[in-house]
Amino acid sequence: MNRQTVLFVMNAATPDAQISEVAEATAAADNHLICHILAPAPALPIYAYGVSPYGGMNIPDNWSELVAEAQEKQQDRVQEIEALLARSNASGDVQSGLCVTGDIKHRVAQVARVSDEAFLAASLRDTPEMLREAASGILFYSPIGFRINGSLAQSTKRVFVAWDSSQAASSAVHAALPYLKEAQEVVIGCIDPVMTPERDGQDPGTDLASWLSHHGCKITVSQFPGGGLPVGQCIQDRANEVGADLVVMGAYGHARMLQTVLGGTTRSMVKQTQLPVFLAH
Repeated sequence: MNRQTVLFVMNAATPDAQISEVAEATAAADNHLICHILAPAPALPIYAYGVSPYGGMNIPDNWSELVAEAQEKQQDRVQEIEALLARSNASGDVQSGLCVTGDIKHRVAQVARVSDEAFLAASLRDTPEMLREAASGILFYSPIGFRINGSLAQSTKRVFVAWDSSQAASSAVHAALPYLKEAQEVVIGCIDPVMTPERDGQDPGTDLASWLSHHGCKITVSQFPGGGLPVGQCIQDRANEVGADLVVMGAYGHARMLQTVLGGTTRSMVKQTQLPVFLAH
C-alpha cells in the first residue's frame, strides 16, 4: 500500500470545478487530500501602533467586527469545500489558513511537513504575495516539493528533468521519483553543463541516468547549449521540444537573495503557465 497525503494550497477564489477535479484524482489514487485555504486576516492600521509611553494600543472600534466577519466568511468556504469532498468520495479534510501575509509561509510549512506532496492552485496567481509565501514555506521550511500548473489527474508519460548536479536538483529528483518511475520516458536535460570533475563531470547527466535506470526508468540524456538565453527559457523550449508532460527541477539553486534580486530561473518557471512544473529545494 502506497497511500500518500496531498496538500492542495488554494484561496477562496479557487473554482469548485478545480477542487472537485483534485478531489476525484486523489480519490482515484486512494490518497488523502488536505485542502488548505489561504485568506488574508484583517491587518491593524498603521496608526494603531502609534502609542504613547503610558498609553495602550489604539485599536480601531470596528476591529473585532472585521475579524469576526473574515472568520465567518472563511468558515463558510470551509464548509462548502467539505461538501465538495464528500460528493467526490475523497478522503480528506479542509483547513483554514486565515492569517497575515508574513505568517503564510509558516502556516503552509506546518501542514507540508506532514504531507507527501503539495499542489498549488492556479487562483493563487491572482494574489502574488500569497503564492510567493506559500511556495517559500514549502521549499524552505518543509522536506517536500510542490507542483504548479496542469492537473493532478494529468498523466505524466514524458518527464523532463532539468539537471545541473546541484543539491537542489537532486532533491527535486528524489521528491519526484514516483512520477519518474511511472513515466514512459525521462529526458535528462543539462543546459550549458560545465564539464569538470568539480561540477558536472565529463559526461553530464549519466550518473543520474544510471541511478534512475536502477529504478526501471527509461532514460534519455541530452546536453543543450543555452545560446545566451535565460536558463528558464531554455528549459521551457527543450521541454516543449520533447513533448514533456512535467518538468522536474531544483528551486533556488543559487543564493536566495541573488535569485530575489535578479529574478532567477525558479521565478520564471513559476511565473509561466504552460508547463506543469515540480519544484523542490
